[in-house]
Amino acid sequence: MRVECYAASRAKDGGAANEDAYWISRQDGRIAAICDGAGQAQLCGGRTVRLFGELVQSGTLELDRFPSWSRWLKSVDASMAGGAQTTFVGVAAIDGRLVGAYAGDSRAYLVNEHGCRILTEEPCRRLGSGEAEPHPIHERLAGRDVVLLMSDGAWTPLQPAAIQRAVMGLTTRHLSDVPAALLDLAGSRGRADDMTVIAIRVVSIGVPATI
Repeated sequence: MRVECYAASRAKDGGAANEDAYWISRQDGRIAAICDGAGQAQLCGGRTVRLFGELVQSGTLELDRFPSWSRWLKSVDASMAGGAQTTFVGVAAIDGRLVGAYAGDSRAYLVNEHGCRILTEEPCRRLGSGEAEPHPIHERLAGRDVVLLMSDGAWTPLQPAAIQRAVMGLTTRHLSDVPAALLDLAGSRGRADDMTVIAIRVVSIGVPATI
């Protein structure tokens, strides 16, 4: 399967640093993650996405098996317990499916002509709480589906219907325009928090890929 993936991130108004962090697999864009750190983000959210990228590149994360995601996230949670905390939402597009996991309130959405659906509704604790119980993401994908990963600074101002209108209104534009357009919309009345959006669009679903 083939996808395209782009991201945009902006610090809150007056913010000295952006506590959001993200990672995208640059080889094919099929794997991505967002972390929203709470305090000392460079040691928390930024560190977590770096570790995630290293894990993916090493090939030791079994992307199609949630227990593998869960074990890693619980190990990160335990290693940070008592210090700074971060959300995590990560996904991989594999063989016509979206798989992944999340902890905290950063969100994943599936957007197409039928609507905009939240894939991460069930609340759970952030990494670093010492009590994180990661939840799975598993959805079938179709051609032209758009998956969005959003930190709370980006999704909080926007209802799903507004997200769908914005995404579907840009279907003839390059996908790189979508994250920036959503940040413009979310921040139209000011940016009260750091905000990040990753957009993944399914270009084609063909022969199952090997990861």
